[in-house]
Amino acid sequence: MDERQALSAFAALAQETRLRIVRILVTAGPDGLTAGTLATEVGASSSNLSFHTKELEHAGLIQSRREGRSTIYSAAFPALTSLIEFLMRDCCGGRPEICTPAVAALAACCSPAEATTHG
Repeated sequence: MDERQALSAFAALAQETRLRIVRILVTAGPDGLTAGTLATEVGASSSNLSFHTKELEHAGLIQSRREGRSTIYSAAFPALTSLIEFLMRDCCGGRPEICTPAVAALAACCSPAEATTHG
């Protein structure tokens, strides 16, 4: 991700409803949510949701697909990963203790559940 793309992404996220949409879609995972479900979760009308999702799609942070008569929105995980990487790329400056808390926080939220063993 270059600086221009990052600025576009941050501009899209710098609005309460759009930030909420992205966070809900991240939680929903790759399968995403229907437009109706997303509108309910966000507390927005369908026209208001459409306005915000267009901005997020233009910034590359979410994507949509048609399934029958429904529009399904999902987070664009590669773009979100690139945005995080853009922010953190030069953070350490040779001092890993600066970035370690951020890396640990991401690792903790993304760790798979521990498998139980049967003995």
